[in-house]
Amino acid sequence: MDQLDNGDDMTTAANAKTLPQRQAPRAATPASVMAEINSLRRCERALDMLLTQRGDAFAEVERVLADDPGSVFCHCLRAALIVRAENGARRSALAASIAVIEAACPDINDPARRHAMAARAWLQGDSVHAAALYGAVLADRPHDVLALAVAHALDFHLGRRRVMRDRIARVLPKWGPAVPGYASVLAMFAFALEENGQYRRAEKIARRALGLDPRHPGAIHVIAHVMEMQGRAREGLAFLAATESTWAEGTGFSAHLAWHRALFHLETDDPVSAVAVYDNRIVHSGALGMSALADASALLWRLYLRNIDVNERWQALADRWEMQSFRGARPFYIVHAIMAFAASGRSVAAVRALRALPDAGTAGASRSIPEEALAPAFCNALLAFAHRSYKRSLEWLSRVRSIAHRCGGSIAQCDVVHLTFTEAALRIRNARLARALVAERSVQKPASRLNQLFERRIRGIALAPAQFAAAIRLPGD
Repeated sequence: MDQLDNGDDMTTAANAKTLPQRQAPRAATPASVMAEINSLRRCERALDMLLTQRGDAFAEVERVLADDPGSVFCHCLRAALIVRAENGARRSALAASIAVIEAACPDINDPARRHAMAARAWLQGDSVHAAALYGAVLADRPHDVLALAVAHALDFHLGRRRVMRDRIARVLPKWGPAVPGYASVLAMFAFALEENGQYRRAEKIARRALGLDPRHPGAIHVIAHVMEMQGRAREGLAFLAATESTWAEGTGFSAHLAWHRALFHLETDDPVSAVAVYDNRIVHSGALGMSALADASALLWRLYLRNIDVNERWQALADRWEMQSFRGARPFYIVHAIMAFAASGRSVAAVRALRALPDAGTAGASRSIPEEALAPAFCNALLAFAHRSYKRSLEWLSRVRSIAHRCGGSIAQCDVVHLTFTEAALRIRNARLARALVAERSVQKPASRLNQLFERRIRGIALAPAQFAAAIRLPGD
């Protein structure tokens, strides 16, 4: 069993707050005390929303700040939400919260001030230093679940999967069921295990989190990931159907878990059902943020690679991407915008998005953040593929193949690079390269019907053109 040592201070920690809560001095009247208690309770509710991604934590934080603009607790929450999502559109709100915290907490060793220092590092464009500063808070305060949640997200975006796992492993012995937020910490740890290929243990820890909180969408998400990575598509469809009432509406995972459902349909060679999921649960989910748009692009691109006619959907999605500001946006999102612009033939929009990439004029893989190193080459590969310049697409992808698994998203999300590489090799009838790429996929998912389709197409490369066209069995050819 994965028995966790709760530590000597577990009882104390269970009753302690897990966030910095120093407030600016206030008059100690009964009314002010009651107002502060009410503000604290609302902040704790917003923290739970942040950790579980049930409800709209940012909206709740803004409501609290409207009533209590001096709440340091709430400004720490707002800073964490913005940094955790790497939301460049809310930089001014982040700067305002940092200023409030710094004014209220002049001591640089104050926990809240340390949160502000970490958030300022991100605001200044240094995600690596921000993660280190949040990690330093955890070293002294292992129950600071807010610092843990932000550091976990930054580690993930930076593609530092082992760091992500080990950061949680270091503080986990201090946690237990009596500490608020334990189910969410287990869900984070389970996700880190999954991203490090420790699938059996990841699923075990995720199910333990569900035992504590049966409606935790983060834990459900981990199990879906495990099933995706192990090629358990039919089991994954059944699992998502059984848990749908807990994640389908009102969670930060609603569109994303629908995306996982669509991937399971594609793995079972059922693109019609995948399109239905896109139409009913992703594009009309009500989520207009870049994360939901990225899921939409990632699914349509996979359908596009299979020659499924989704052109009208591309045009509608590109319209939504054109409404976005890419200033300060993560390269991960810009890549997914480029998918929509490339597939819909919007060259001007694609150029605008490309200009938003860090150092977009170079395509080398030497930048400190793999996501930034990968993005320019992959964007050019996407544009070449859309123009049917498959050989050129392969050339771009070959430059960054070694870091393709560090795209700024999960391994499942990064698989779109490998899928594009494989499809381009097949379309120029490069059997040797295609065979090698499909062999890599088949080791991971030997029962995948998608991989079996790839293998049939490779065998068809040696046929005459007419026979080959029939063998690849792609709709629309």
